[in-house]
Formats: sequence, C-alpha cells, structure tokens
Amino acid sequence: MEIYQPSDDSYLLAEEVKKYLILVLNKNRDKNKNITQDFKILDMGSGSGIQAETCKRTGFDNIICADINPYAVDHLKKQGFKAVKTDLFLDLNPKTKFDLIIFNAPYLPEDKREPKDSRPNTTAGEQGYEIINAFLEQAKPRLNPNAIILLLFSSLSQPRIIINKAKELGYNKKLLSSKRLFFEELYVYEFKL
Repeated sequence: MEIYQPSDDSYLLAEEVKKYLILVLNKNRDKNKNITQDFKILDMGSGSGIQAETCKRTGFDNIICADINPYAVDHLKKQGFKAVKTDLFLDLNPKTKFDLIIFNAPYLPEDKREPKDSRPNTTAGEQGYEIINAFLEQAKPRLNPNAIILLLFSSLSQPRIIINKAKELGYNKKLLSSKRLFFEELYVYEFKL
C-alpha cells in the first residue's frame, strides 16, 4: 500500500486551507488568546501530510492527522505529527471536536478490473461518493460551533449526490475553487452547520 503523493487535487486543497487559516489568524489578531494552539485541526486521509504541512507552515500547531494506511501514519509520525491509523473517525477520541476538518477524499468510482487489494488510494466506493458521504455523516458531531470542513472531490464523484447528502445532514455549502483537468473537474467545498 503506497502513500498518496501530492497531485493537482492536493495543491488545490492546500491553497484553500492556507487562505482559510490566514483569515482565522487575521480575525483573531487582536484577541488575547493563542489561536494557533487552541484551534483544533483534523487532517483526514492525510497521506503524505501536505495539508498538515500547510497548516503548520501557516503557524497552527494543534493538528491531528488520520489515515487508514499504516505506512502513511508511520510517515506522518516521523514528520513530527500526531497521527492515528483509523477508518474515518472510528479510532479517534469520540469526545474530540474540531474547528477545521480537511479531507482530500478518495473520489474515484471503483474499477472492477483491479483486484481489491491493489486499488489506488483514490477509490471511494463503487460509485465514487460512498466514502465522502460516510465522512460527512460521521464529521457532523465532531464539529465545534462555527467549525468548517474543507472537502475536495471530483466531477467523477457524482457531486449532486454529495451535495444532496450534505443538505440532508444540515450542512451549508460553498464552492471555494475548482480546477478543470483533461478528464475531470476538481472542486473544493466549504461545509458548515
């Protein structure tokens, strides 16, 4: 099982993560609290750690990385991050809530020609949205008041189904950016309750 390496999707999401965290810093500049330590961030599906690195470079310290891939978890720990091997929220402390959850989700439909144990880190279920919808459902009780989710997915993920699921769960959505590639379009959405 390989560690997912940064690609167009990773960089698109990292730009939005950086923009959002700079807004948080600017909003809290005059307050008497250390926002960079108090602000809790979860980098779900961390892979190589590009999103966690973006948070760290922007000045934030309270970051938990989560990945189902044990090699990614070991890699993240070696980079100095607190990392947990988990399938979505399963092995995270259920009492921990976050101010920001970042997820560069697997978003491609299953390719039945590939053996199950060799499917890439980008496969998100039979239709390409199952992991994303499960994530949105599980994330809901993990959000602090005013928290947001920054989520990346693809035009191949059946976005209408994801957006409808988010609406059903009570999320408000906002498209932050998109990027057209030769065979798909990538989207970064902000979701909040």
